[in-house]
Amino acid sequence: MRTPPAVSLPPATGGWREGQPVGRRRWVTLERPLSLEAGGVLPGVRIAYETWGKLAPDGGNAVLVLHALTGDSHVAGPAEPGHPTPGWWDALIGPGRPVDTERWYVVAPNVLGGCQGSTGPASPRPDGRPWGPSFPYLTQRDQVAAEAALADALGVARWAAVIGGSMGGMRALEWAVGRPERTGSLLVLACPAAASAEQIAWGSVQIAAIRGDPGWQDGHYHDAPPGGGPHRGLGTARRIAHVTYRSEPELATRFARRPQRGEDPWRGGRYAVESYLDHHAAKLARRFDAGSYVVLTEAMNGHDIGRGRGGAAPALRRITMPTLVAGVASDRLYPPSQQDELAAAIPGADRPRVIDSPYGHDGFLIETEQVGSLVRELLAGA
Repeated sequence: MRTPPAVSLPPATGGWREGQPVGRRRWVTLERPLSLEAGGVLPGVRIAYETWGKLAPDGGNAVLVLHALTGDSHVAGPAEPGHPTPGWWDALIGPGRPVDTERWYVVAPNVLGGCQGSTGPASPRPDGRPWGPSFPYLTQRDQVAAEAALADALGVARWAAVIGGSMGGMRALEWAVGRPERTGSLLVLACPAAASAEQIAWGSVQIAAIRGDPGWQDGHYHDAPPGGGPHRGLGTARRIAHVTYRSEPELATRFARRPQRGEDPWRGGRYAVESYLDHHAAKLARRFDAGSYVVLTEAMNGHDIGRGRGGAAPALRRITMPTLVAGVASDRLYPPSQQDELAAAIPGADRPRVIDSPYGHDGFLIETEQVGSLVRELLAGA
């Protein structure tokens, strides 16, 4: 068995913290405490965001882009101080790209509860201590309420388009159902009307992996030294999630049963697919916060567009603006049948679109040419 190279210990939290480079982030602080759907309020809310392009004098060219679970506001641009990874949809946003920033004003917030500048478990409470386990339960409606306050602060009365995939798609649906007068058109990728039992199960085992890590310390880990946080539990959660994000045929083609180069699985080594999962686990521990992972996964488990609205069908009938709904053909986490149901129930949608990809759920991030075509189609009518 080959001895892996020595690496530095991961920080207690991989989330952005005060004093680190800000990169392209800007912030809006809500003037009043945010009332929460589950009860209570969240004071001192700050939303980090990035923008591209210029807002038109009439405010009519604004496009809202909403990220998935471990995404952030850095949709476009290189990795740089303050942004540990390149833009996650870099090929889609910029001059001459599907969201042409010579025409459109693009806004991408870091979700409330996240860890890349917006208020979340790693953020300071009013007393200066990290929120940690006292951070409240959030829903997508709370997150959209915070994003609406951001829109107000930016002078955007109505988005020309709201675009989101996976967890971002859940929030995009909430914008269209809860604030149709502020949503000019809609693109929803790889998400359901409500989380299913299986999807809740996958999320729950990831949460259990994090909370079962001794480094979790009941959520009081943010001041721990490097290596003292719940990075092992977070890594396990990432491994579980990543299997659901990709497809079995892709994994079979890429890895089959091959051992990792230089290692013997019969003598303590790893298979190549294990090394692949280890790599993604280690990367996430250095750029994400375990508490945010729990809070956001709980919000995804609670996703139900029909809650308090008479069910999904009546809720989705509110979406009369031009809408595109697309799924990934090989997605086993949020299968295309769920997008078929959305498209059938939304008056503003036509046929469901299919992103042809071997990459599973992650296809909505990887297949930028196909997604770009959908974006261009949507914006042509906006």
